[in-house]
Amino acid sequence: MSDHNTTADHSAALTDAGITPDKKTFLQSLTEDWWAVILGTIIIATVLYLSGNGTSISLPAYKWSNTDDLFNKILAPHNLLLIVETGAIFLALAGVAILLSGGHVGRFATGFTLIYVLATISFIIGGNKTVSYYGLEYVVFALLIGIALGNLVQLPEWLKEAVRSEFYIKTGLVILGTSIVSGDLIKAGLPGIIQAVIVVTAVWFFSLWLSRKLKVDDEFGVILASAVSICGVSAAIVAAGAINGDKRKLSYVTTLVLVMAIPMMIIQPWAVKFFHIPEVVGGAWLGGTLDTTATVTAAGDIVGPIAVKAGVIAKFSQNVFIGVAAFFIAIWWAYKKPKAEAAGVVRAESPGLKIVWERFPKFVLGFIGASLVFSFLLEPATAKSIGSSLNGLRTIWFALAFISIGMEAKFSSLVKLQGGKPAFTFVTAQIFNIFWTLLWAYILFGGYLFPVPDFH
Repeated sequence: MSDHNTTADHSAALTDAGITPDKKTFLQSLTEDWWAVILGTIIIATVLYLSGNGTSISLPAYKWSNTDDLFNKILAPHNLLLIVETGAIFLALAGVAILLSGGHVGRFATGFTLIYVLATISFIIGGNKTVSYYGLEYVVFALLIGIALGNLVQLPEWLKEAVRSEFYIKTGLVILGTSIVSGDLIKAGLPGIIQAVIVVTAVWFFSLWLSRKLKVDDEFGVILASAVSICGVSAAIVAAGAINGDKRKLSYVTTLVLVMAIPMMIIQPWAVKFFHIPEVVGGAWLGGTLDTTATVTAAGDIVGPIAVKAGVIAKFSQNVFIGVAAFFIAIWWAYKKPKAEAAGVVRAESPGLKIVWERFPKFVLGFIGASLVFSFLLEPATAKSIGSSLNGLRTIWFALAFISIGMEAKFSSLVKLQGGKPAFTFVTAQIFNIFWTLLWAYILFGGYLFPVPDFH
């Protein structure tokens, strides 16, 4: 547990080392969430500015098919230089946040460099055509690399300074908001929106009910329920932020999400083909159960192009619930928590708007703001033209996060955590999610209530 405590305290601020509350400057008192909003906004604004001046963003290439590609394309001097330049920019951005919040920049820079190198390795492995064909992406390899390091060696202090999974993923989530635009929801139409509402609501409450039945604490239950019902790791981070959850529990849920995703990406596309499920229904099913747009796309591609389109649109509809869930979970937890606190242990807070605001994950405001700007203030052509650049930048933040999450996932302590009941809860809830979503995918996309959507 001590290994986690060294990084768990970053949720209040990026670091509180050696700074007493009364001596903090405004910048030192900014929370991790606000720094995620600031960095995300800087990145989005920079890409928009460069695009407006006719300058395109060059990101490193990672896709390769054979050894010739690997050495002449990925490991070519110009691509390696691009990898280094990209890493330097990310280090500068994150380093400024660490410096201004009172952290140890030297240790952070050293640790960040190693994490970035490991993230690059995960991109290269995941970029192989054969590996990609089997639905395995950089996320899996980033997590495995992190787990191997975190569980086989004692992490030095300089590396722990840079292991900040929530900071990285929250910044990436702010950028993710640019891809959640109203046009996609309109294209999804009523079937996609209804499926999202029914699936998210039913699966969330079933998961929480099951957690309570198995005597898993509510803090764990909320993070588990959000991960299963909405969109995996991203939703788990949001839920944990809304209730100021234990970082060990968040690492545990994240590991479960990614481990469970691998068989789902393989078995579900096979089931669509084997049971002759209509392609559009299969796509909607994949979009409602798999946790990221990338996994939905990879699995949908095995089925066909219509499945990809239906799946991605269904996933977009579900992703919108990140912000909605954060809002309601923060309110519910603020009113529930004082009753749950033991008298004399923690001073009970009077529930109210102030408590809700304190517990509300502020980075969600950046996510929603980015979505609104790209939905209503930008020309669709402009938003589309910079979409791939922003997606590439977001993916780098996520890779850094997954390496860090792996390092934080200490199996020695996770195995003992509540006797394995959270893992059983997660797997059972995910199985319920798979069958429940398939039922509604058939009803809503199979022509029973609405015309079958035309995604040709």
